[in-house]
Amino acid sequence: MINTLFLPELREMLATNNEQEMREFCSALHPARTAEFMEGLGNEESWEVLEHADVETRVEIFSYFDADKQHELLTTQNIDQVAELVAEIAPDDRVDILQNFEPELLANLLERLPTDERRDFLRLSQYPEGTAGAVMTSEFAKLSETLTINEALNEIGRQSEEYETIYYLYIVDAEDHLRGLVSARQLLAGMKQPNTQLHEIMETDLVSANVMEDQEDVANKVARMDLLAIPVVDDEHRMLGIVTHDDIIDVVREEATEDAHRIAAVDPLDDTYLKTSIITLSWKRGMWLAILFFFALLTAMVMLEYEKTLERWVWLVLFIPLVISSGGNSGSQSATLIITALSRGHITLADWIRVVLRELSMGLLLGSGLALMGFFASLLLVPNGEGINWLAMCVVPITLLFVTISGTLTGSILPLAFERLGWDPAMMSNPFVAGIIDILGILIYVNVALFILT
Repeated sequence: MINTLFLPELREMLATNNEQEMREFCSALHPARTAEFMEGLGNEESWEVLEHADVETRVEIFSYFDADKQHELLTTQNIDQVAELVAEIAPDDRVDILQNFEPELLANLLERLPTDERRDFLRLSQYPEGTAGAVMTSEFAKLSETLTINEALNEIGRQSEEYETIYYLYIVDAEDHLRGLVSARQLLAGMKQPNTQLHEIMETDLVSANVMEDQEDVANKVARMDLLAIPVVDDEHRMLGIVTHDDIIDVVREEATEDAHRIAAVDPLDDTYLKTSIITLSWKRGMWLAILFFFALLTAMVMLEYEKTLERWVWLVLFIPLVISSGGNSGSQSATLIITALSRGHITLADWIRVVLRELSMGLLLGSGLALMGFFASLLLVPNGEGINWLAMCVVPITLLFVTISGTLTGSILPLAFERLGWDPAMMSNPFVAGIIDILGILIYVNVALFILT
């Protein structure tokens, strides 16, 4: 929702070219609030307001604009002024913003960036999407292990404005190999002995991420170890950058959204719902609906195969929705639990035996409860003629027990199988599991009926 509180005042400032008030407007509030109040301005107006802020504040305000507004501003304004702004943006954010530029415009912009920033962009942009390298920043505190505490504090004071964070100070050797870490707190506490070298107080048991490591795995490491940032290294353990906690939050949100889409049998969206075209949205949903339609067709073919059996005992048809929904729901529950546990690192492939045994136990418990309810449902709905047919009363309960066990086992084993194959377990979506269980449910139901009633 656009906040229009200050729009009249802002437009009056622009109309009268009141530089002093515009500077105060840019600096008086938190940059996020300033950006919010500027939402109703056009691109030219927004850019003019930004020009009255100092460079640091200008970048901070710009960072709170939505991605579309950022793109429009950078692609419609004077390229020299744009280059001045882009040069001050954090390296990882710079890559995210510029990756959707047209090649010709990007090339012109890069020519105007300082050499270091241009090289940094080209280096960071080479890493595949979804890896640690794609979300890391190259602005971090890097100190030599031979520095003393006093020298390290002087170095930090000299370069602090260039760092993304100074909570963690990474210690490297002459070839940039990661050797250890010293926290800002350790340095301050060590001021009693200012000539102590960093290698004497640094921590060497570090958690790091490989530059090509999946971003979800990196997020799990940060969450598990409760880190503010994690160092990113190459195969030779040379330090390349860090992934900070704010980037991890973005990764977690992105991965959670992707998993939610896949669990609902929707191919993950590349943009927001409203910004995704109907054609694209239809394709991402339709491809999965086609797969699920195929499973439904197989279910219909199985039912056709047993048409004579169903004609012989017509009352069996009454319980088909009950049978397949019980199996599908139990399978979907198991799949969701296992997918979530895998994504959060609560279980691994090495735990597969424990997982299967637990789900087998759950299937027995849940199936027994559903079987008891199915027995009473049979008493109400199965025609008895002259007396109660106790054998017929057992068809639905026994089926529900077997189908529920099949559902819990299928829902747990398939995500583990996808993980083993290197695929995203969330692709084993709930509707996909339900489709498989529908077929198994009909097969189990009819064969139980044939075994008991003939």
